Amino acid sequence: MNASQTARERARIELTREIKEEARRQLAADGADRLSLRGVARELGLVSSALYRYFPSRDDLLTALIIDAYNAIGEAAETVPDGPAGSAQRWRAVCRAIRRWAREHSGEYALIYGSAIPGYQAPPETIAPAGRGAFVLFAVLRDAWAAGRLVVPADAPAMSSRLSGQFGQLSVVAPELPDAVLARAVIVWTQLFGMISFELTGQFVGTVDPTDEFFEHATAEMAAFLGLADSFGGGRTVPG
Repeated sequence: MNASQTARERARIELTREIKEEARRQLAADGADRLSLRGVARELGLVSSALYRYFPSRDDLLTALIIDAYNAIGEAAETVPDGPAGSAQRWRAVCRAIRRWAREHSGEYALIYGSAIPGYQAPPETIAPAGRGAFVLFAVLRDAWAAGRLVVPADAPAMSSRLSGQFGQLSVVAPELPDAVLARAVIVWTQLFGMISFELTGQFVGTVDPTDEFFEHATAEMAAFLGLADSFGGGRTVPG
């Protein structure tokens, strides 16, 4: 801790941490729609007015928790230690890291990828944290493109001008990637979180449960769908 912080600043940081921890506990137990500042204050032995000095409303507390969750899952993706840059191995390692975080923090995962919270609208400051995990995927694809190891799909369906324009917004993140690759990246990103959500809500029970082997198979399929050349066993590269 920074030695220059005053005792009051340290106390504020500590109480903010305690408020968030209690809120996360209540999220896991009761869901986001039942979270209240009064309930958090009661469990911490505080008067509710004390919490308003830290979080003026329930929505402010939810926003702080959402930003924390997005940053945490983004950090999990960013700090994957294994797998060469731009490789299917790297992509699959990122998928495993995201799944691991989701399983260990199911309440926080549900907060950001579960059902919409009645009456809550996420403010703009959640956008950048929400993109951290996705940027890791785009980094894998950009590295593969730079190394000539990304196979552009030749059989991709034609896009409407409207859809192509929408992908133009993504080109700010990865301007060198063709629209067909960007489209597959979005498909795979949504497939990854849909699969994790199915697992966490028990939708695979009676089929591919436990899901470990299916997850490994699915992420290998995703890597091939993305066009990461080493997912084919090597040898295939971008023509020219």
